[in-house]
Amino acid sequence: MDQGKGSEKKKVMVAIDESESSHYTLEWCLDKLRDSIADSDVIIFTAQPNSDLGYLFASTYGTAPMDLVASIQENKKKVALILLDKAKDICARHGVEVETLTEIGDPKEAICEAAERLNVQLLVLGSHNRGPVQRAFLGSVSNYCVHNAKCPVLVVKKPAV
Repeated sequence: MDQGKGSEKKKVMVAIDESESSHYTLEWCLDKLRDSIADSDVIIFTAQPNSDLGYLFASTYGTAPMDLVASIQENKKKVALILLDKAKDICARHGVEVETLTEIGDPKEAICEAAERLNVQLLVLGSHNRGPVQRAFLGSVSNYCVHNAKCPVLVVKKPAV
C-alpha cells in the first residue's frame, strides 16, 4: 500500500540491549504508549558494540588471529539477533508488529545515527540507573542520546525495588 507524503506513518524506535532495564522499557512502552504507537511504524534497535580485538591482540602478540576476531563478531551478531527475536515476540504478544534492526558500533552513536537516518519521530530507551562514578567511567547512553539525537527522546527508568 503506497502512502502519500502527507500520510506517512510516524516512526518510533525503541533501543534495547540485554539488560533488565531494557526489557522493562520495551514492556512499559508497549503498555503505556499503546494508543500512541498503534498507527506508527515501530522499530526495535540494538547495537553490537565494536570491540577492537585486533588492536588488543596486535599490541600484545604483534598480530591478531583474524578467524578469532571474525568468530567473536559472528557470536555478537547471533546474540543481537536472539535479543531482537525475543523483543519481536514480546511485541507480537502485545499485538504490535515491529521491524528490527541491528548495527555494529558504539551504542550511543549508533542509536542516534539510526534514529536520524530512519527519520524517527520518537526515540525510546531505558536508563541503567548507574551512579555518578559508573556514569563517569562507562558513560551514559541515555544522556548522550538526550543531548545528541535529532528527535524527541523518552528515557524510561525502571523503579527501584
